[in-house]
Amino acid sequence: MPILAVRHVTTYRYRQPVAFGEHRIMFRPRDSYDQRLIAASLAIEPEPCALRWMFDVFGNCVAVATFAGRARTLRFTCGITLEHTPEHAPVFPLAPHATHYPFGYGAEDMPDLIRSIERHHPDPGHAIDAFARSFIPAEGRIPTQDLLAAMTRSVRQNFTYLARAEQGVQDPVQTLRTKRGSCRDFALLMMEAVRALGMAARFVSGYLYNPRGDRERHVGGGSTHAWLQVYLPGAGWVEFDPTNGIVGNRDLIRVAVARDPRQAVPLHGSFFGFPADDLGMSVEVDVAEIDGVAEPGHAVLPVLETSASR
Repeated sequence: MPILAVRHVTTYRYRQPVAFGEHRIMFRPRDSYDQRLIAASLAIEPEPCALRWMFDVFGNCVAVATFAGRARTLRFTCGITLEHTPEHAPVFPLAPHATHYPFGYGAEDMPDLIRSIERHHPDPGHAIDAFARSFIPAEGRIPTQDLLAAMTRSVRQNFTYLARAEQGVQDPVQTLRTKRGSCRDFALLMMEAVRALGMAARFVSGYLYNPRGDRERHVGGGSTHAWLQVYLPGAGWVEFDPTNGIVGNRDLIRVAVARDPRQAVPLHGSFFGFPADDLGMSVEVDVAEIDGVAEPGHAVLPVLETSASR
């Protein structure tokens, strides 16, 4: 069980001192059986006049910062340490009726899953439908895990990863047509494809651990990362990272989940000044394995995918 350290710095710069509106920050992770937070720190410059905490509708912990005065720079620095338990060869204990696709969800689960099954983006030419069904054999029956793994690895093999600085997420039809996009674009495309097959999917934001910066192993390191979860009867929410072809949680540090990517923006707020005052945003993320033994009983605050809404 490696111990990982994350350092995440987001800096906004301005031409002249500006005032800041309220900023919402998702920095506290979802502690779980496969990742245990050990320690964390959060520094905000200039220091906010108030900082309060709340849980959103998905149970993600959100910090809300308010500011007084003006500054030319606004910086958020977060450090976290966590124990990560990777699934190197995940085998999902699926319910008997869900081992092969197609399958259905039980009546007790449907009220909670329905909004995650519904399509969220138009597909007028049924391109995403066709993409999703291309992984189903002619006889129409395939092991569920094989279907989802094939879709995940197809994106990794056939699409080109681009680190996009623009805010927001690309329309999934455009991602499919151009076969280019960022991690959040690929996650949304696969979410819509999975939903087209009647399965529940949700967006995950967090970090990617790339040992020694090994570009042959993963792409998308050095910043925040995005992938998805699919709800499978008997196994629950299972991780799939189409950017890197990862099935299971290996090298993925989960921070927040949401039905739609717009609900998982880790840091967003506003400033008061002229549009030309905004000199842009920079993000630095470093994830490294460290030596040490996790001390039991510590609580933590971690971090999320960084696209700030201005």
